[in-house]
Amino acid sequence: QVRLVESGGGLVQPGGSLQLSCVGSGSIYAFNTMGWSRQAPGKERELVASITSGNMPNYSDSVKGRFTISRDGAKSTVYLQMSSLQVEDTAVYYCNGRIKRVLAGEIFTDDYWGQGTQVTVSS
Repeated sequence: QVRLVESGGGLVQPGGSLQLSCVGSGSIYAFNTMGWSRQAPGKERELVASITSGNMPNYSDSVKGRFTISRDGAKSTVYLQMSSLQVEDTAVYYCNGRIKRVLAGEIFTDDYWGQGTQVTVSS
């Protein structure tokens, strides 16, 4: 089994910063493309950042220039550094990705999601 666990959420004032972490555990062989999505109350879930296995990042227009996604393969961890946070960034943030796992000597590729971490931007 593979599990993704997010941490680092919390309450921050507008203009502040937070770093989210997503740690993978289980029979992980490798991370393929990983991403961070968010869902605000009453809104659809949106992908805000992703990073390929070759470390190429991509960002939604709403966070470009303010958020930075990175990964540490050795630690099976993906990060989201968030700066210049705005009230509109308030949401539950989810880590997701395509992960290769090992089972009985074979490699399988599946999509996984974490359970989310709450980020609240408020004065």
